[in-house]
Amino acid sequence: MRDLPDTPYGRVKLLEQLMVAKVGGEHDADGALYERLRKSVLRDPAIPGALVPAVLRNHRDFDHLWSFAKSFHSSWEPRRRHVRDEFARLLGYLEESESLSPSDAGVSMALMSFDEEGVSAAWQKALSRRASDPAGAITAARTLLETVLKHVLDDARVDYAETDDLPRLYRRVAERLNLAPSQHVEPVFKQVLGGCTAVVEGLGSVRNKVGDAHGAGRRPVNVSERHAHLVVNLAGAMATFVVETWRERQPDMAEMARVD
Repeated sequence: MRDLPDTPYGRVKLLEQLMVAKVGGEHDADGALYERLRKSVLRDPAIPGALVPAVLRNHRDFDHLWSFAKSFHSSWEPRRRHVRDEFARLLGYLEESESLSPSDAGVSMALMSFDEEGVSAAWQKALSRRASDPAGAITAARTLLETVLKHVLDDARVDYAETDDLPRLYRRVAERLNLAPSQHVEPVFKQVLGGCTAVVEGLGSVRNKVGDAHGAGRRPVNVSERHAHLVVNLAGAMATFVVETWRERQPDMAEMARVD
């Protein structure tokens, strides 16, 4: 029995190749391998379910896939192109994830499933700039956290002003999600949540000081790659914490919004 590729990217890429071969009329394509790979990919926690192609999810074996291919188009190439297009987003995500640290990849998964267009895009921008443009990475990190906070406030139907700064936005979210230190009596929770507040305040301040959103004076603050890594990682951790807390408490928040 053939061994499966070691990485999620390798398994998904092989799946794509098998499916392209099958819909292209290569009837000697390995159907048993396809079924093993398909199960492996669907069960892999490193592969976001939202990115799994429908053409893969909906066809358990080559018989089903071949029936779909024949009904989709009478020519080989449109069938092949459809499969490749379906896999493009997932392969792009996995290709990039393999170059990230485990913590980066974990944040990427959480934020992509929350909102790919806005939140995840801001996170990817922050990651990509850490080495080449540290000041730009710091600005992107601040934008990431602001975007997450505003998304949560919008979903919770909590009003805020467009001029609200990062700490004010976080205070509104923290109060809604029961993350404010004043909402707890256990000293360790008050300490940890107070630290979260301090991190957000620091992220807002450092962006104003060393980010690229404002002009620099005659004595600009030098920012290095290590500074960018610290700021981006802190912003990613806080964004993930807020997103996961919102998900866990979303039913309660929805009920509160109706009462309000």
